[in-house]
Amino acid sequence: MSQDIVLAFSGGLDTSFCVPYLREQGWAVHTVFADTGGVDAAERATIEARAHELGVASHVTVDGGPALWEGFVKPFVWAGEAYQGQYPLLVSDRYLIVAASIRRARELNARAIAHGCTGMGNDQVRFDLTAKALSDLAIVAPIREIQKEHTQTRAYEQAYLEQRGFGVRAKQKQYTINENLLGLTMSGAEIDRWEAPGAEARGWCAPRAEWPATPLRATLRFAHGEALALDGEAMPGQQLLARLNTLFAAYGVGRGVYTGDTTIGLKGRIVFEAPGLIALLAAHRALEEAVLSKAQNRFKPELARKWVELVYEGFFHDPLKTDLEAFLASSQRMVNGEVVLETHGGGVQAVAVRSPHILNAKGATYAQSADWGVAEAEGFIKLFGMSSTLWAEVNR
Repeated sequence: MSQDIVLAFSGGLDTSFCVPYLREQGWAVHTVFADTGGVDAAERATIEARAHELGVASHVTVDGGPALWEGFVKPFVWAGEAYQGQYPLLVSDRYLIVAASIRRARELNARAIAHGCTGMGNDQVRFDLTAKALSDLAIVAPIREIQKEHTQTRAYEQAYLEQRGFGVRAKQKQYTINENLLGLTMSGAEIDRWEAPGAEARGWCAPRAEWPATPLRATLRFAHGEALALDGEAMPGQQLLARLNTLFAAYGVGRGVYTGDTTIGLKGRIVFEAPGLIALLAAHRALEEAVLSKAQNRFKPELARKWVELVYEGFFHDPLKTDLEAFLASSQRMVNGEVVLETHGGGVQAVAVRSPHILNAKGATYAQSADWGVAEAEGFIKLFGMSSTLWAEVNR
């Protein structure tokens, strides 16, 4: 009798390969597609049909949008930092996908879960460490297994599926593509060869020739650092981010080519697109810079970078991450107000900020007017620079 195993399933090349591979190893495969955004109803139906075509014992789709907003987007925006200053952690939905797979395994009394991660990337670390933190389930990773014998794994997977009568979508042959509410990443082909991305290496973001001629303005309302409304309309966070993706993708906002240091030490190169998240970060930062103290604004990025490193490297459930989030939440107490974003295409700027907590001095405006005198200014400069001035005098 076959043993049950739950496979985190996206319908892509790797997870499609995993189904017949696991079945031939004697498993009854139950697939879970955690819908964390980035696909429409037609694509969800295609993913479900693909699972059944491959011969799964059962398939379920779960709504991961609310959990992704609450568990990742909120603290990530509070942190306000990208990994190595560039990458906005677009595959952090992995942690929620693992949690959904574990819940399904418990429903089925299954003792194992599987994933389609390779042995070269970061996702295997994220999947495995999350599974170990949340359960005692066995972990099966078919792609890691075949890499022991096959160096060109994607070509092997394609041939394996085609030999069994399962087609492979053309784009899946060329690129590894990840899409969710946070954004889109692409790797493979010329991207992996350190060449300029081809015309087909594009997802949501419109090319320059298709940007609208009229600039886009959008107003976001925040309470305690969380975006709650867009252009005066209150809506759930996941819906708000999806709307931002649509609006700003049309202007090519949030697209980049990024090379980073992976968890296991390799260099990883991807094309990424995150129009909504980049817009959200820009709005939040503009508001935060206006309402936090000088000390908060200086210290917070150091702590935030550590939070980002933990999430990037798989330590989503490490207690230090929880500790850091307590600070981040506290720092958002006065991050309330509205921000107006504007884009003419390519980039986005916060052009107006409104908040009752902006740290305006009643009697002074930077570079314009002050309610102190010349003697006070000269005294401040003398005391503030005393150590540096003394060093210069002594060693002149």
